Amino acid sequence: MRTKTFAAAALLAAASLTLTACGSGDDGNKPVAVVSEEAGSDKAATVLDKPFEKPDLVLTDTQGKTYDLRKETAGKPTLIYFGYTHCPDVCPLTMNNIAVAKKQLPKAEQDELRVVFVTTDPKRDTSAELGKWLKGIDSRFVGLTGDFATIQAGARTLGISIEPTRKDKNGKLISEHGTQVIAFSPKTDGGYVLYGEDADVDDYTKDLPKIIKGENP
Repeated sequence: MRTKTFAAAALLAAASLTLTACGSGDDGNKPVAVVSEEAGSDKAATVLDKPFEKPDLVLTDTQGKTYDLRKETAGKPTLIYFGYTHCPDVCPLTMNNIAVAKKQLPKAEQDELRVVFVTTDPKRDTSAELGKWLKGIDSRFVGLTGDFATIQAGARTLGISIEPTRKDKNGKLISEHGTQVIAFSPKTDGGYVLYGEDADVDDYTKDLPKIIKGENP
């Protein structure tokens, strides 16, 4: 397994991030995602020797109900990803990779796993929009929206940078967001494994059985 160990504090302190544009085709109406990734990272799984604390986020789910992240996922193996539904490539690819891998788990383990998608574009990603989008990937994935400042602050505690959606000089919508997936242990509720955007279906398929148990991949 492609694994390396890092301190969470070191990841939070890393100031050098590589920004790459994705989905930058010629369609002026198609949003472009600008994603950040740790410079030089070429590993799928990063095992943290000092896990992240789960963000204290209280947002709104796809049913329009209040969702307390810590309360709802306490003691459950949990994957958290920050992205947006209008993303043309990285976000849907990441979520679909996880969905395909999840289906390989026994039903009991599928029921245990929590996959949480937090929007970085809450103005457009309403509860209804999130629900519609996630239904096409996995209807049991949790979609959360709310105040951007609250979401941004929550992402920052995990070393994930996100910026408000904006238009570039050509009028294209650009969203800047980190593409990390953080896995939280059911034993400690700590975020102890980090995945970069290079993680594929095989990586998640191999790792999820261990994450379900709170073990290192």
